[in-house]
Amino acid sequence: MHIVISNSSDLPIYAQIKDQVKEQILSGELIEDEMLPSLRQLAKDLKISVLTTTRAYNELEQEGFITSRQGKGFFVMSSGSDLIREQLIRDVELNLTRAIQSAGRAAMTNDEIISLLRLLLEVEND
Repeated sequence: MHIVISNSSDLPIYAQIKDQVKEQILSGELIEDEMLPSLRQLAKDLKISVLTTTRAYNELEQEGFITSRQGKGFFVMSSGSDLIREQLIRDVELNLTRAIQSAGRAAMTNDEIISLLRLLLEVEND
């Protein structure tokens, strides 16, 4: 797990940690059931308070991205988690919306867009 804290960011440090961990989970960089650094270790690595890492992890757990296991630490939730799946679907919707807007600027018809999508799916599945 790689976290970069920016002192010039408008976001509080806990939110920067939370956002970066969330992004790494959604991108697949952090995989299902992967153990995260302990609260103390992350605080030490980032040279911040344990309270800050605790808040970031607690919010990630409340949002369904990580889970705590008593005596073992924090782990990435299964990709089957409803909240993670919803985030991934939202990402697909955003990207498809952008693609539709680009297609409109290229004056593509709906049939051309659908044909292109089918072609891309075939290539991806090969």
